[in-house]
Amino acid sequence: MNVLERFQTLFVMAGIGIGLAASQIDGVPAIAERLILPFLVVMLFAAFAGIPLENLRRAFGNRRVVGSSLAVNFLWNPLLAVGLGAVFLADQPALWVGLLMLLVTPCTDWYLIFTDLANGDVSLATSLLPYNLVFQLLLLPVYLYVFADALVDLRLRFLLESVLLVLVVPLVLAGIARRAFTGSKGREWLTDRFLPKLGPVQIAFLALAVAAMFASQGDLVLERPDVLALLAVPVLAFYVINFLLGLAIGRLLEFSYGEVACFNCTILSRNSPTALAIAVVAFPDEPLIALALVIGPLLELPLLSVVANLLNRLEARGWDAGEGLFA
Repeated sequence: MNVLERFQTLFVMAGIGIGLAASQIDGVPAIAERLILPFLVVMLFAAFAGIPLENLRRAFGNRRVVGSSLAVNFLWNPLLAVGLGAVFLADQPALWVGLLMLLVTPCTDWYLIFTDLANGDVSLATSLLPYNLVFQLLLLPVYLYVFADALVDLRLRFLLESVLLVLVVPLVLAGIARRAFTGSKGREWLTDRFLPKLGPVQIAFLALAVAAMFASQGDLVLERPDVLALLAVPVLAFYVINFLLGLAIGRLLEFSYGEVACFNCTILSRNSPTALAIAVVAFPDEPLIALALVIGPLLELPLLSVVANLLNRLEARGWDAGEGLFA
């Protein structure tokens, strides 16, 4: 990981601090509000350009891991998100929706780094990546319509516009860029020169978007300093439950260590930037939803580091798929 990737949490926290300070300057909140979406669209373009959609077919070479990953991410996780919200955020509907959006959007980039750190099967993880993107693009509006409509004011037009503007448009532009650069510069130039530069761009524009959001909503944030504490408990519960579930499924289906490390990172890593971009457009009158999604990166990176460390210890001790869960 480069410096920006290694210290992503610190850059996001710096964005929060700068945004809060800037929010106290007259005229800044209105300007900052108009900058949030452009920053997020650039960030998503950088993220989507690195996604090899041509791997969609190759992923099904390993049906056990792929099928299990899709089942957990798109069937189990929405139900778990609703359950955790009901337990911990029943009196905070906007934060509940933010938690739902965070937990139903699997990661499309960071989990590859942590799969590598855990000595998992990175090639298999890469082949899963396009499915994570395509299914969340199709299903996130469905989850929101089914689960969030009773909690907050959900205007279907805003929701569809948000998906088109912040997911479809950057995805199409990223696909065009990949094809154009591959044709003009070659695949090796694309993978060795162009794509490595996109990681820092993505993090930089995420930090800028966070700074703009906090600059536009500084008064609200200062009124609700409890948001981090309220979200930390259900997010931590999500990681504990899914980590143990990942190990149990790995034992049951006799995954190799490389497969189980890939599987756990896939079902644990979340795509908070994409969910944040949707929330900004779909819920303009519910800033707490977007605020909840800004908290995601602050919690996710340390937790994924712990997961990678636990998986490394599991590998060192010896992973035998035929043993019991806690063998």
